[in-house]
Amino acid sequence: MAVEKKADALIIGGGLAGIVTALQLLRAGRSVTLVDRDTPERLGGLALWAFGGMALVGTPLQAKRKIADSPERALADWLRFGELAEDDHWPHAWARYYVEHSRAQVYDWLVGEGVKFMPAVNLVERGLHGEGNSVARYHIVWGTSRFMTLRLIAQMHAAGQGGRLTVLHRHRATALERTGGRVAGAVAIDETTGREVRLHAPVVVLAVGGINGSHAQVRRNWPAGRPLPATMLNGAHPFADGQMHHWAAEALGARITHAGEMWNYAAGIPHPFPHFPGHGLSLIPCKSALWLNHRGERIGPQPLVTGFDTHWLCQQVAAQEQPWTWQLLNRRIALKEFAISGAEHNPRIRDRQFLRFVQETLLGNRRLVAQMARQSPHFIVADTLAELAGKMNQLTASHHIRPEALQATADAFDALFAPGCRPEDDPQVRRILQARQWPPDRLRTCSPAPLQQPGAGPFIAIHTQLITRKSLGGLQTDLHSRVLDGAGLPITGLYGVGEAAGFGGGGASGKRSLEGTFLPGCILTAQAAARDILMI
Repeated sequence: MAVEKKADALIIGGGLAGIVTALQLLRAGRSVTLVDRDTPERLGGLALWAFGGMALVGTPLQAKRKIADSPERALADWLRFGELAEDDHWPHAWARYYVEHSRAQVYDWLVGEGVKFMPAVNLVERGLHGEGNSVARYHIVWGTSRFMTLRLIAQMHAAGQGGRLTVLHRHRATALERTGGRVAGAVAIDETTGREVRLHAPVVVLAVGGINGSHAQVRRNWPAGRPLPATMLNGAHPFADGQMHHWAAEALGARITHAGEMWNYAAGIPHPFPHFPGHGLSLIPCKSALWLNHRGERIGPQPLVTGFDTHWLCQQVAAQEQPWTWQLLNRRIALKEFAISGAEHNPRIRDRQFLRFVQETLLGNRRLVAQMARQSPHFIVADTLAELAGKMNQLTASHHIRPEALQATADAFDALFAPGCRPEDDPQVRRILQARQWPPDRLRTCSPAPLQQPGAGPFIAIHTQLITRKSLGGLQTDLHSRVLDGAGLPITGLYGVGEAAGFGGGGASGKRSLEGTFLPGCILTAQAAARDILMI
């Protein structure tokens, strides 16, 4: 016999967007049932593991750094970089909403919840030709996204005291229900007992994430004409499989838009201790590393350098003959530049150890370099390039890397620094020099130098491949986060928030994100949904 539960609102999905929606509704006195497929300790979804970077506009931190930003400037950057179609109404509306409200509804709101930001504001996604972020607006949560998420979860439970909050862990929603022309709840399965649970509520909020946790969905929606690699790692949540998107479309007429637009990353490695099959870690590639193809040749003619256009990087990597690439660097570069995205591998920020963070920034992150050399076979260290070539071939069970070819690649780069030469004539060196003009980047980016510089070794090769991450498309929503049907009308009682809604409107970022728009997008869409629900 099915278990019956009733609440004022049903939220499906326990990631950041679902938690913020629940928190706002509970504080207004509503009762909430929150359904999440994962275990209690993993409540929070990807936000629990994310780094915590946020693109925010017009903040006190920017003003303190004399960064002249404004919603108008941010919107111009957003629309130019994202290449949004002029007639794509709701993505345009949400882009404008984001830049106009990220200060008050994200920055100020989080500060009010006890969340702080690191003092530096970073300049990322500049664009290959300056068409990206024109000013620094990438703010980093002190404590990473994990601290923020755990704090909001605690606030949610505090607001839900007295029995107004029911959290159903390890429950999987299997269908949406409709009564009298409006959504009226859902059916779920308790995956620990197999029992069916019928969840009744006059409003349902879909906070189920995107589709990139399912590589079948990724491949099915991959845009025609763009190269598709043979294999990829998974950096998304494994439960973000797009199933609920399709149920909403098939049963309720919801419209899914821009499903082929994704925010993947170009340099992933398998997680040494995977949380699920295919789990990958997204590296922040070293700007000073040489990005090589499977033969050990430098990819070109435009060298690949991180920090300018992630979307373009992914396309270049996907177009390679083999589904992997190599990062060639030395220990000098690794100590200063090597990093892994996420809370797990940034313990100084995650655990708010300020002095240790400063020490590692200034003296080099020896801890992380040693950790990956010890834990990951994809992080290869050798004293000579010939030895490195042998280990690279051993990992890929191939003879693709000829020692003399790898040596020639390194020699050609190092020749740029010979007397009478101009290293800045090389596009990668030029981009490094450009990045180093911004003080926070200067701290984390080496001054250009020969790869084989005496004392800079040993050599390091990192075996990387494309890793899926976020869906830029999703359920089309209006500015109240109401899910729209094919005619553009709200489906009564149904809301979509966070990644499920393409972070607003079914694709607010277009083809490219200015980076750091995802966590704020979850918060903004969640708050919009909660406000509208409270008016019912």
